[in-house]
Amino acid sequence: MRIVKMSKKLVIVESPAKARTLKKFLGNDFLVEACGGHVRDLPPKSLGVKIEKDFEPNYRVIKSKEKIIKSLSAIAKKCAVIFLAPDPDREGEAIAWHLNALLGTRGKIKRIEFHEITKEAVIKAVNNPREIDMPRVNAQQARRILDRLVGYKISPLLWKKVRKGLSAGRVQSVAVRLICEREDQIKIFKPEEYWDIIANLSSEEKAAFSAKLVAKGEDSLGVRPKEKGKIIGSENEAKKILADLEGAQYTVDKITKKEQKRNPSSPFITSTLQQEASHKLGYSAKKTMIIAQKLYEGADLKGEGRVGLITYMRTDSVRVAEEAETACRKYITEVFGKEYLPAQPLRYKKKKQAQDAHEAIRPTSVFRHPDQIKESLEADELKLYELIWKRFIACQMNPALFDQTSVDISAKEYKFRASGSVLKFDGFIKVYLESDDDESEEKSGTLPLLKDKEALLLNSLAPTQHFTLPPPRFNEASLVKELEKSGIGRPSTYAPIISTIQQRGYVEKEGRALQPTEIGMTTNSLLVKHFPLIMDIKFTAHMEDDLDDIVADKISWIKILKVFYEPFAKALAEADINMEKVKKEIKTEEKCPDCGKDIVIRQGRYGDFMACSGYPDCKFTKPLPEDEQKNAVAEKCDKCGNPMIMKQSRFGTFLACSAYPRCKNIKSIIKKIGAQCPKCAGEIVERRTRRGKIFYGCIGYPKCDFATWQRPDTKKEDKGA
Repeated sequence: MRIVKMSKKLVIVESPAKARTLKKFLGNDFLVEACGGHVRDLPPKSLGVKIEKDFEPNYRVIKSKEKIIKSLSAIAKKCAVIFLAPDPDREGEAIAWHLNALLGTRGKIKRIEFHEITKEAVIKAVNNPREIDMPRVNAQQARRILDRLVGYKISPLLWKKVRKGLSAGRVQSVAVRLICEREDQIKIFKPEEYWDIIANLSSEEKAAFSAKLVAKGEDSLGVRPKEKGKIIGSENEAKKILADLEGAQYTVDKITKKEQKRNPSSPFITSTLQQEASHKLGYSAKKTMIIAQKLYEGADLKGEGRVGLITYMRTDSVRVAEEAETACRKYITEVFGKEYLPAQPLRYKKKKQAQDAHEAIRPTSVFRHPDQIKESLEADELKLYELIWKRFIACQMNPALFDQTSVDISAKEYKFRASGSVLKFDGFIKVYLESDDDESEEKSGTLPLLKDKEALLLNSLAPTQHFTLPPPRFNEASLVKELEKSGIGRPSTYAPIISTIQQRGYVEKEGRALQPTEIGMTTNSLLVKHFPLIMDIKFTAHMEDDLDDIVADKISWIKILKVFYEPFAKALAEADINMEKVKKEIKTEEKCPDCGKDIVIRQGRYGDFMACSGYPDCKFTKPLPEDEQKNAVAEKCDKCGNPMIMKQSRFGTFLACSAYPRCKNIKSIIKKIGAQCPKCAGEIVERRTRRGKIFYGCIGYPKCDFATWQRPDTKKEDKGA
């Protein structure tokens, strides 16, 4: 048993990693213990909310935390002061409040918070404790109770009307709605044909470049559908223009040069970090936040010991501490030179709905270069740290400058236009390019030196057919962007929302795209019809504003719950009567080998399958006997050992585990075409893009990147002597 002196001071944090970092800073007078996150919650198998008593919650110690609370209580009674130091957000404040209620030492308890785990920040927090912020706690209670009411009231209805195991979430269901509505848009989309006409020209100096047809007389021509002007809508129209241009002289009509400035982006907030980590590193929102948490809590660095590497990673603020700005400007001057430093620190405008409770996400020290700490971090941690470090340095640097040139070219009554840009001063681009800038850099080109009224030589005039594309499916990055734009959720909720809708089987990933499952579409349709207010995007965003108002102590959390519950209860009663049944379970005579309950036939995304009626407590599944026989292949699943079977999707045939949905392992089927790669002499195989279009590429990808839209000639037998 640990002997504790009464003079000791106890600090309670959430994670053991955070505790290890704080121990380094605080010395022998302090004990640092971890509570492991949430310690109390509503009961797992009952509503736990007394609606008739002003929504009084019935909190219970989480079963897995009982031993931790017992240990912390014993230590706390023997300490002079207890500092509660969970994360500096609403959830952290609620955890501190629950600890305060459980430890039985209220007179000795103080709340501290810090936004970076450095010695200076931690010591400052200990020297400036405060009381628990009850408006923050009440906002978190309101969110938890709202979510419990929706989940526990609607889920049984879905069990009765659709199938067992389904559940609803107040915010998650709205996210599913966004994905389902995008899928509906894709399904009803009708492509429109349009054509571009591109002239390949040469200057008097024999330098070739391309120009696009943009106008006929004073009227815009060759625009895309829905843009202002006239589209070229068919091959016949394109051919008519080509005939009109027969024998035309191409002449430089106007040259416009101007300096273009590109400003750096603001430092990261939670949503932009998740988006950029997705674009640049391929990380899911969940993975990004797990890694960011580790960087925040600290790492053991050679020569420094354990230290936090970034500021708190759940934030919607672009604000930066003055001392961090000063350090960043000093680094820029010393490393890049004064020409890269703006006259004044760059400040960024906060978004309208931002709580602005914390700083932006930044390194705790700009002088801790990624290369200096790479041996102390895992590869994924280093990549994310480098992304955060570069973005922060860049946000305080001068803009990049480009010389932008636009050339108008006349040919009879038609006008062509060519444009290009040349980097004049790299500015912040020397350190960091945002993903959008990466793409624009690839698309930008340069033009040869041209003179006004210069005669040009036409090399070729080519019409190109295009079709408008449907809106793309959301990926994690674009969904986070849409959630933030719509005011749905807050920094701490984006990653859990995306994880939850996938875990519940409402949404699946196709590559990086988020696609609704059949059960997701069905459930969404029912919820939108019978709970229009709960599923309304503006209403959900307004609820987030109400929670912010609770934090600001502008409104009572009980009042918010009452305003919400009255129409919700009415809709619930009506849905119980009027919601149509869409259950598609067929009972069989088989019993589950795992738990003995009935086996039923259910409908899944890839067709019918057999499953235990005890789902979600029992997750046993297997394919229908005829499917298993018809589609069985010799290969076994490398994840669970069950047979692989052939399935069909709009992208073609693929192998899927027969234990789906319990195991979601899939593999592509490589289709060889008997052709040789002209680049490395390997084999050419048929592949498909994410949109289902066939192309041909080397089997050795990514080592060999040969690819073509046209089917290569197959190998010919050697008929030599």
